Amino acid sequence: MTLTGLPDDTIVAIATAPGRGGVGIVRLSGPQSDTITARLTQGTALKPRHATRVTVHDANGELLDDGLALRFPGPHSFTGEDVVELHCHGGPILLDLVVQAACHAGARTALPGEFSRRAFLNDKIDLTQAEAIADLINSTTAAAARNASRSLTGVFSARIDALVEAVIGLRVYVEAAMDFPEEEVDFLAEGDVGARLEDLLTQLDAVMTAARQGSRIREGMKLVIAGAPNAGKSSLLNALAGRDTAIVTDVAGTTRDLLHENIDIDGLPLHIVDTAGLRDSADAVEKEGIRRALAEIQEADRVLLVVDDSHLPDTVDQAMLWPPGIVPLPDGTGLTLIRNKCDLSGRPSGIVATETGAEITLCARSGFGVETLRQHLRDVAGLDASVVETPFSARRRHLESLARARRYLVSAIAQLRDAGAGELVAEDLRCCQDQLGDITGRVTSDQLLGEIFSSFCIGK
Repeated sequence: MTLTGLPDDTIVAIATAPGRGGVGIVRLSGPQSDTITARLTQGTALKPRHATRVTVHDANGELLDDGLALRFPGPHSFTGEDVVELHCHGGPILLDLVVQAACHAGARTALPGEFSRRAFLNDKIDLTQAEAIADLINSTTAAAARNASRSLTGVFSARIDALVEAVIGLRVYVEAAMDFPEEEVDFLAEGDVGARLEDLLTQLDAVMTAARQGSRIREGMKLVIAGAPNAGKSSLLNALAGRDTAIVTDVAGTTRDLLHENIDIDGLPLHIVDTAGLRDSADAVEKEGIRRALAEIQEADRVLLVVDDSHLPDTVDQAMLWPPGIVPLPDGTGLTLIRNKCDLSGRPSGIVATETGAEITLCARSGFGVETLRQHLRDVAGLDASVVETPFSARRRHLESLARARRYLVSAIAQLRDAGAGELVAEDLRCCQDQLGDITGRVTSDQLLGEIFSSFCIGK
């Protein structure tokens, strides 16, 4: 570690995905990258940013592979350090041998996310861009991938930086006004600080709205399909998935274990869990399935309670339909009643709003009404139907920081309105600025950095 707190060693890792492939990349970053590469390639000269054919050798000089090397001198590289990439054949054993050879020559194995962390520490990317790299790699839908790409190019950072700049401008004015208390002019009133605070709050709310949508598209929504045996839960899973994922029979209790399916509804990732029918049972296997079902329900964003509509009156109490003896839903978990088998009841498909949520009448087996359910899920996820794509990807921690920044901004408005207290307004603005800075990493603890980068894969 240097006196500036930046790392001074050289790291190495496999940068491509695990498994076999035509090409595998071993990446080095640090001050000894060129020296180590020279030992591995027996002194082959590398022209910056040009692919050079090389032979790669181990510590004993034994040939490992014939491939390409690319050299990116710092600071004009991803990490800001000297970086070398060795493009070899993509066998996992071979790539491990290349990493071992690099370590024998003076490198050390990189920690998870360490390349991205070094890029952050060298001001090549900010924290939202670093997180966008992981989000892009882990995207489960095309919309999530596009949002992450926009965050990686700095779209989210630019929105946050604009807010920070506005907050700083207000702080400077308020603190300057406090330095001239003997003047007869009320600088806080004359400067229209209240209107500027309100305008800043409007801008912050717009960013929060986009961030919530971006977060939902990134994280998706967990749906648990629950209900009594033979209500049509597995048929509903198949209808939503668009294929026969679950076995469907007329025998009650066919599903005894959990069935997981991931689908995409207009860019919204849905993580669906089909569960065993909820009822009292003496069968040991079925009881275990019910126990697992209840555990999934406790973690759900929304539960689809499926009932046989052919046995129901027109008006029902959703609470009374929850199977007796079963642990109730946790507070805050959304519930949608699915009146299935409308082909038997004769009731038309559609949706009705209720005090506790919604009732949707459909026939899972034929598909009637399933599109209504899809639109309902998009609505309850909070996605704005008028917005085709959100401008950036966001995480839960971003939403929490934005919410805290908003609370400080609201407090500043109240302090100005009720007491005209410039000192308190300035302090609230400082705290608001810190919360916004936490998003991009301008004001960030080492603990938070460790939590973020440890979730990355090794070669990123």
